[in-house]
Amino acid sequence: MGIPELPVPDGLVLRPFRGVRFAVEDPAKVTSPPYDLISDADVESLLASHPNNVVRLILPCNPGATPSADGSAPGRPTGTPLKLDHRTDVPLEARYAEARDTLRAWLDAGVLVADDTPALYVYEQSGPHVLQRGLIGDVGLIDPTQRVILPHEDVMPGPIADRLALMSTTEANLEPIFLLYNGEHGSATRLVDEVAGKRPPLIAAETEDGLTHRLWAITDQAEIAAINADLRNRQALIADGHHRYATYRVLQRQEHAARQALRDGTPQNEPLREPSTEPSTSPDQHYNKPPTPPDEPATPSERSVSPSPSPVASIRHELTDHLAHPSDEPASPDQPTANAPRQALGPWDFGLALIVDSAAYPPDLKAIHRVIPGLPLTEATARARGSWQVHDYDDLAQGLEALENTAEPAFLLAGEGGAHLLTDPDPVQLNLAMPDRHSDRWNSLNTSILTEFIMPKVWGMRDDDQAVRIVHHDTEAALRLAIRTGGTAVILKPLKVDDVLAVAAGGERVPRKSTSFGPKPRTGLVLRTFAID
Repeated sequence: MGIPELPVPDGLVLRPFRGVRFAVEDPAKVTSPPYDLISDADVESLLASHPNNVVRLILPCNPGATPSADGSAPGRPTGTPLKLDHRTDVPLEARYAEARDTLRAWLDAGVLVADDTPALYVYEQSGPHVLQRGLIGDVGLIDPTQRVILPHEDVMPGPIADRLALMSTTEANLEPIFLLYNGEHGSATRLVDEVAGKRPPLIAAETEDGLTHRLWAITDQAEIAAINADLRNRQALIADGHHRYATYRVLQRQEHAARQALRDGTPQNEPLREPSTEPSTSPDQHYNKPPTPPDEPATPSERSVSPSPSPVASIRHELTDHLAHPSDEPASPDQPTANAPRQALGPWDFGLALIVDSAAYPPDLKAIHRVIPGLPLTEATARARGSWQVHDYDDLAQGLEALENTAEPAFLLAGEGGAHLLTDPDPVQLNLAMPDRHSDRWNSLNTSILTEFIMPKVWGMRDDDQAVRIVHHDTEAALRLAIRTGGTAVILKPLKVDDVLAVAAGGERVPRKSTSFGPKPRTGLVLRTFAID
């Protein structure tokens, strides 16, 4: 059965939507960092700041709890939250049923309120040495072959399955992805700056990191049309949110396949959701092939036509098929079949996004470090001596100073007993390890060398979300985690923005978790629900 033809967005499209916002005295207290930057301790701190913090939606801790009528927390125990890298006996669908019920309770109680008029939202982040402005809206989901929205980083199936369960269960986009485009200070950017400079904001909130967040709504149709006229012929790079963008695309395919199956009278296993008119009326990219953990138990969706498989199993099946037949790209809503009727666009044909003109507001690109639990520093260093020059330092600070002043490729290994700088790899071994299918630029990236040479050839392991822990930016946190787990921290320099852009423009993807663009949008300032949108 083919997927019917859909209206394909004509270029880069940012559609207005009815934003859902918290009606609280201090908006900062109900916001959070992006879901993948939140530690277990952070969850407790965010919940302590406000019982209705958005973390209860994006990382619910207590499956089965029912929120009270006023939307307050139902006596949550202070245990370890359910996180993406934790095994749990709770199926993903059940885990996020709490988020769905909490979202509905907050909408019913007026904790969350939808704006009356669809809008594009100007979003400003400011603080010491920080100023970033952009637009939040519904970005049209476009066939990757059109190369309008460019991913630059590999993704893994586990986080996609997790976010798919959240989005499909809550029927919402709860946090925006982060897109960059070269707007050349065009009319959209000029309007953004005019709005921020002259109009009163809807929201002003100062968060604990010292940043001030302000939000304005653009509802004038002429201004919205002018913004889209400026954006239409431009390309956007996914700066942050690769897993969520991949999830947008998977959800889009599933929804249209389900509807086509109903029209054809063909049995299918994907859930079918019709957004309700009132929130309370009803309870592609390239992938790294993952190891195969035990399947999550399946829980049928309340509105499935037939019992649906667990998201992890479904995503794994899709990825396995894609990897086994890489030339047979599965049909997507943007790849029409002959003589197929054209479907109307639905809320799943768009995804919540912040888009920023990188020419006007250059991004800050930081490194993402690795920790390999169970690989002692002494063993990691000893194995490296056969292919790298190893320089020994007494502590992390000395090693970091040396890393900063060393040409790439260079890596700082740290853990119990000091730090060791790897430099000057053996060129023969390095060349043999790096894949011919990639460009020279890709093969020169430090994360590529770590993924293709050091981990598999030197340490005899693979870079995946089971064996390798990720630490954003914080070298001290990476060291603490390495010591706590009897492992080794791998400290990297940040990639260069020009290298990332060049790799993406060439149709390649840097290894997973290679980049951390900032400042990242704060979660909880404005949400998007399918029913209200």
